[in-house]
Amino acid sequence: MTRQSVGWIIALILSYFLLDPTDVDAQALRFQPQGARATGQGNAFAAEADDASAIYYNPAGLTQVHGIQSLFGTNLVGGSVKFKSPTGLDSRGDFNGSVNWPPPSNFYLSANLGRVGLPIFSPVTVGIGLTSPFGLNTRYPVDGPFNTAVTSAALPLIAIKPTIAYKISENLSVGVSADIYTFASFLGEGHVEQKQVSAGAFGIPAGASVEMNGRGTGAGVTASLLYTPVRNGAGKPIMSIGLVYRSQAVLPLSGSLLVNGVKVADASTDLVLPQMVTGALAVWPVRTGKKEWKVELDVEYVGWSSNKNLDVRLSNGATIPQPQQWNNVPVIALGTEHKWLNPQWLPHWEVAVRSGYTYTGDPVPDRTFNPATISLTAHTLSLGTGFLCKGAGRFLGVIPCSGESALWPKGIGLDLAYQEWFYESRTVIGNVNPTVDGTYHAFVHLGALSLRTLF
Repeated sequence: MTRQSVGWIIALILSYFLLDPTDVDAQALRFQPQGARATGQGNAFAAEADDASAIYYNPAGLTQVHGIQSLFGTNLVGGSVKFKSPTGLDSRGDFNGSVNWPPPSNFYLSANLGRVGLPIFSPVTVGIGLTSPFGLNTRYPVDGPFNTAVTSAALPLIAIKPTIAYKISENLSVGVSADIYTFASFLGEGHVEQKQVSAGAFGIPAGASVEMNGRGTGAGVTASLLYTPVRNGAGKPIMSIGLVYRSQAVLPLSGSLLVNGVKVADASTDLVLPQMVTGALAVWPVRTGKKEWKVELDVEYVGWSSNKNLDVRLSNGATIPQPQQWNNVPVIALGTEHKWLNPQWLPHWEVAVRSGYTYTGDPVPDRTFNPATISLTAHTLSLGTGFLCKGAGRFLGVIPCSGESALWPKGIGLDLAYQEWFYESRTVIGNVNPTVDGTYHAFVHLGALSLRTLF
């Protein structure tokens, strides 16, 4: 790897750390957009997976990424949650402001070993990813109607994903990544936390401010394959099939119970992240040297039933019950991309337009619903565009997109996406905390940006 390449990569990593991934919730704790190309297609990308974000969407697809590639992405998220109780009380929450800050971000770096001086290992591509696939950041009025359930919550969880992919044959690749979930002191508060007002239980005075927090590290694994049964004369896929399995991961969290800002006990619990299985099919009805059109369908099974409780164990021997009893749900994504290759009206560039739709099921039953984790059935509409500059082109009209020097990138890409999440309204009845009962409405809008550099 050249000195110039290292400089680009360090700059991108620093950018990632400056924009830490404190997340708004999409599907319960899950935040699906992890790259603007996929986001613009409604997250339907597991069967295409041909840039460095394959580390997240389908590690096997990393064998399609030539040379060295880096990708930095971030998301600007806004929206609100509206609540009306059966007695007519209103409340409104948001995601830490009109725009969630700091924004959930991602970074990927991949390298084909054959292209970096190890030809014997040319079927092997390795990579590392930093993503924010789970998390939330919500806040409500301290004097709100369900303040004994929650007034604010944050989960600045990151995933570190060392990845390796192997090309078994021209049509079949496999990949695997470790999923290391953890917290860092420079990301938000560096721990998961939930704040609420005491209802007078467990010896805590009614009206007192209560905070429970914790941090820890857990691990899982992602295994995948990419099968391409049909290619065109140029060897490009016409049909691809992706299969991805993400294992369950358990994070043992250790922290404190604070009352009015004073620690009263050590606290611990176990955060269970679900297993997921994804099947994806991508078809290119048009794929020539001048234009490409892809349509993809991804169907996902998310095993939230493993999240049975978040009971908090205190050092004084008491346990604060927090039942969950979530359900398994489907996620269905349909996306398309139309791409012009080196068009006359913009030579030396690839230009893409994208759109997509995602259906996301609601895993949380009425009895254990908590406004800290707003979970409503969602219908997401996506739009996106992308620009990849190579050869004699100039990025932003100034920066050479490629040069003969080995110290300079061979291509620079910018991808943009917008999503609008349309949530179905929900009326909660029979909750373990009666103050939570009522009707919830939510809306979220998201803008995503990714910058790619090819070496």
